Amino acid sequence: MKIGILGGGQLGRMLLQAGANYVVETYVLENDENCPAAHLCHHFVKGDIRDFDTVYQFGKQLNAITIEIESVNVEALEKLEAEGVKVFPRPSAIKTIKNKITQKQFYKQQEVPTSPFEVTENLAALQNLASFLPAVHKVGEGGYDGKGVQVIQDARDLEKGFNAPSVLEKMVRIKKEIALIVAMNEKGETAIYPPAEMVFDQVLNLLDYQLSPVQLPKEQLWKAEAIALRVVKGLQSPGLFAVELFIDEKDEVLVNETAPRVHNSGHHTIEANYCSQYDMLWRIMLGYPLGNTAAILPSSIVNILGSEGHTGKAVYEGLDEVLKMENVFVHLYGKTETKPGRKMGHVTIISNERIDLTYKAHKIKNTLKVISA
Repeated sequence: MKIGILGGGQLGRMLLQAGANYVVETYVLENDENCPAAHLCHHFVKGDIRDFDTVYQFGKQLNAITIEIESVNVEALEKLEAEGVKVFPRPSAIKTIKNKITQKQFYKQQEVPTSPFEVTENLAALQNLASFLPAVHKVGEGGYDGKGVQVIQDARDLEKGFNAPSVLEKMVRIKKEIALIVAMNEKGETAIYPPAEMVFDQVLNLLDYQLSPVQLPKEQLWKAEAIALRVVKGLQSPGLFAVELFIDEKDEVLVNETAPRVHNSGHHTIEANYCSQYDMLWRIMLGYPLGNTAAILPSSIVNILGSEGHTGKAVYEGLDEVLKMENVFVHLYGKTETKPGRKMGHVTIISNERIDLTYKAHKIKNTLKVISA
């Protein structure tokens, strides 16, 4: 099997690490020949994943293709699919999800609970929605890792919105934010991972650390799983999907967003679950049975981010101290250059004791710094 990945970042890197366990020839398409995944694949092709001809020519030689980021040329994937190349997930699912507007409209159509929203074509249209506030403005396409998201508390903040097709979502008072990874194979069989609780950095709007499995009443857990499955089955596509949900102050479960790929919220599965999210995607693409999603032990993840005020060659301060800690697993993404807030790696902690997970997560966050030389 010849399988290609559109995008060569850390998700592609970890996918290739898992792919080494299978007999598969791997291809990566990415603009940067020094990207995290470049040296781990059999064949690296330098090119723009958003360009029709580049993606089409790359995919023609393959049996199957997947993505590690949504901002790909969907039209090229549609043509490849029509010509017999398997695409995971299907281009129709990527097209629905990659635009925040069509994604929200999909939830409404599928009767998936989500926060109320309004579509705005430009900044002028946003000015007419002061009565809808407080809300969150999300640009339709191009947003990633907290970029393209703006909180609009009141009319004074309206000028901070996006002068492009966007979606304005009613602000939700959140008690918990959770993520569920759902796998679906070509037969329509599904497997669901125990949900993770995500704790966000309020300044950078990036995942700060997470805990898995989340502590939820059984009824709420069942509801979250049922909603996540409804989202994935509604997309009618094999693949791996990360469904992010809110538990609001009324204990209602609402879908926030879905990612049609391996995801930051599933990194812990490498050490903490019997089958990692990366191994699961290979099983789906290669037509093997779905893996066991059960947790071996509870886990926590800390993102390693570039420190404020540091841009340049990356230096890892406190790495020795973290590597001495028990049941701690460091993953560096191989990025040589750091900048403030850039994802440089993550650390997974496993333990039966939740207090141990949170203690070590905070200790690692305060110990391991990425600075510039």
